Amino acid sequence: MRIKTVGVLGCGLMGAGIAEVCAKSGYDTIVRELSESLLEKGLERIHRSLDKAVEKGKLEEEEREKALGRLTGTIALADLAECDVVIEAIVENLEEKRKTFETLDSEVQRTAIFASNTSSLTITQLAVATQRPDRFVGLHFFNPVPVMKLVEVVRTILTDDEAYDAAFEFCRSLGKEPIACKDNSGFIVNRLLVPYLLDAIRALEEGVGSVEDIDKGMKLGTGYPMGPFTLLDFVGLDTTLYIAEIMFDEYREKRFAPPPLLKQMVTAGRLGRKSGRGFYDHGDR
Repeated sequence: MRIKTVGVLGCGLMGAGIAEVCAKSGYDTIVRELSESLLEKGLERIHRSLDKAVEKGKLEEEEREKALGRLTGTIALADLAECDVVIEAIVENLEEKRKTFETLDSEVQRTAIFASNTSSLTITQLAVATQRPDRFVGLHFFNPVPVMKLVEVVRTILTDDEAYDAAFEFCRSLGKEPIACKDNSGFIVNRLLVPYLLDAIRALEEGVGSVEDIDKGMKLGTGYPMGPFTLLDFVGLDTTLYIAEIMFDEYREKRFAPPPLLKQMVTAGRLGRKSGRGFYDHGDR
């Protein structure tokens, strides 16, 4: 199948990044938000990102204008009717995603591929809410989307070959490096990353080392670009807790169980960079 028009559900941090990459890659892109205020905020985020790329010499001004010309914002699901692929990037909540896909299913042409950017939920849980589970895949992009090359492409036991192959090639057309993943909670990256982050918190609880020394040890000892606590603050402790709880519910293994300290910090509002303080102090917010 030939993909010409892409729909993106959600224009938050991830949705805006996905929409930007699609528009820059030559696709007519329609991004949908719940309200005009949220949509305006998301489109401003895309404009700033494109402006920054021009300033850094990574994008020509002419290409920026072309990308913006391919980008449309809307608050109506019906405006996605003619999309060839629709990528969902809304709140990481199973019921909200299922309700959205169920409604979308009656609005969008039957040949369209549906995809979710979920990082922790299984794709099958979402696909069965539609009448097209054979045309449903996971496309898990990484933050920041314009920079990060990886996309986890997830197929379920219901996904047909044509839809999966088309989704894989679509990711390549965005300049990304797709990898094939089985439909397990966390896929490949989070399946390995989340236990590592939780283990770092347990090491801190047990007095193995300080926040700074554990971070420095993993950076200099393993060549990681950032230590686990720096990464936790960047991702958000609330986000990490939510993902860990989903994965623990799926696997029932101790390595996915959130440590008490993580729960306490989220309860106290120390969420990382987004709140101004997590394992590090990021200034007043």
